[in-house]
Amino acid sequence: MLLRTITHNLLLLCLVASPAVITAAELPARKPIQEVRATGGMVVSDSDIASRVGRDVLADGGNAVDAAVATAFALAVTWPEAGNIGGGGFMMIHPGPGKSPVCIDYREVAPLAATENMFASDNSRYKGKAVGVPGTVRGLALAHQQFGNLPWKRLVMPAAELAKNGFTVNEWLVYSTKRLYEKDGVQEDERYAELRRVYGRPDGLDWQEGDTMVLPDLARTLRLIAEKGADAFYRGKIADQLVAEMQQDNGIITRDDLAAYQAKVREPIRGTYRGYEFFGPPPPCSGGICVVQALNILEPFELREHPRYSSRNMHLITEAMRRVFCDRAKHLADQDFVDIPPRLTTKRYAEKLASQIDLDRATKSEALAPEIVLAPESPDTTHFSVIDRHGMAVSNTYTLEASWGSRIVVTGAGFLLNNEMGDFNWQRGYTNRAGRIGTIPNLIEPGKRMLSSQSPFIVTNDGKPFLLTGSPGGRTIINTVIGNLLNVLEFKMTLTEAIDAPRMHHQWFPDELRFEGTESDEHVAALEQLRTRGHTVKHRDRQGSAHSIQVDQETGQFIGVADWRRGGAAMGWSFDN
Repeated sequence: MLLRTITHNLLLLCLVASPAVITAAELPARKPIQEVRATGGMVVSDSDIASRVGRDVLADGGNAVDAAVATAFALAVTWPEAGNIGGGGFMMIHPGPGKSPVCIDYREVAPLAATENMFASDNSRYKGKAVGVPGTVRGLALAHQQFGNLPWKRLVMPAAELAKNGFTVNEWLVYSTKRLYEKDGVQEDERYAELRRVYGRPDGLDWQEGDTMVLPDLARTLRLIAEKGADAFYRGKIADQLVAEMQQDNGIITRDDLAAYQAKVREPIRGTYRGYEFFGPPPPCSGGICVVQALNILEPFELREHPRYSSRNMHLITEAMRRVFCDRAKHLADQDFVDIPPRLTTKRYAEKLASQIDLDRATKSEALAPEIVLAPESPDTTHFSVIDRHGMAVSNTYTLEASWGSRIVVTGAGFLLNNEMGDFNWQRGYTNRAGRIGTIPNLIEPGKRMLSSQSPFIVTNDGKPFLLTGSPGGRTIINTVIGNLLNVLEFKMTLTEAIDAPRMHHQWFPDELRFEGTESDEHVAALEQLRTRGHTVKHRDRQGSAHSIQVDQETGQFIGVADWRRGGAAMGWSFDN
């Protein structure tokens, strides 16, 4: 026994002190898109294991919120780069026929000691002070309290058991861990010693597909949350561990910050398009307003009368994207701290913006906001969708901000912390052509929620859920969702076709259109015409990961589609299975 303990301690010392032996990360090859149909319920997420956990909750009599809570906790184990208990997000919930959708806002907040200029002399996003007060556990608890059916412990314990007993590493987790170890400092910086200890393979080599990853510290943390509820995280032992970690790395989160954190039930942003009604998250999330505004601009142009990827349609969609991202920079932030102009989501305002679009020429981005002085010259989230047999639906997006967040693992607790303070505007008045924004609404203030691009959406038809969608991808999230909604509602694609279709992104600055389809012969002529119109067009490899669900209006079946761009799986449950 003594020899085993000495050997184990020596191994841990080697992992902390020495760089791992990691080969270059290679993005997994594209695989066929997955479509699953079921009658009793559906879960689609970035992890087949997490989707199965949620599916089993539905089969056990749980509703969509129960399954969403269980899936979220399971993702915190099996999809560590973005699934989390140390981050935050937004959960859109449609409670069922005849009931109004709501948004659970569990976005992180700035600690009480935060100041506007706290990053002026040190702008690293991978240190303790970049961590916002986490909201995930409190948000999932609030959703469960308001809408859940099964006991809380039943929903959290599957994740705890996965962490304790281990789970199978898939090709995407192999890629994610390799990519993590390629980041500056990860293999040698003392700040990330706990990250290497917890998430490194015990022998210091690469994780391989089929290996078993065991996370005993995280298992104990999740068991505490299962047994004692969210207060275990915000007021109990876990809070003490988190604050101790902050004190080790000059972080500013205190016990008071954790005790004061509240998730909020908010009224969604609403819009209509082609007779469908859709609902998205309100500020501090920009996704709801931006998506509604873009579709309002585009609806009168009758895009479906032209090919989906004609230069005319791509030009118009780009011009809409350009304008909503300009308004995002000018106006959007935490609605508890700033006044959001109500006109942004009106059809009349969209008509005004649409009238300014030149059908033959790209607008220069700087011309849209001459009052914003321009200076000289990460994106990993996770989305999942859930629906149950009674018509309750959940569209949830949550994140650590960057892939693997701040890369700081709470010592002894086994979970990663976010680096969401990077979503504030760090320098008042400094907006540049590369995409750095310095407008006033989203400057840092104590207790303020940072602006988010997350866009979990629920589309309804005659008051019943019709489509659930969302995506990871930083600012590209908004445009991924716009594209998905246009594909289904405007161009009448099947959900599988819509998710499979190439995606595009323009965010005002940098003034360039990035498109997945630039390397396809199918789009050569359209792209040349776009360049002739004045657009700068560049290639992007993969944009987002839109795990979505659609309800077949004829059969009532649930159609779950897992996006090929990041793996994952749809898991359905039927009455006869």
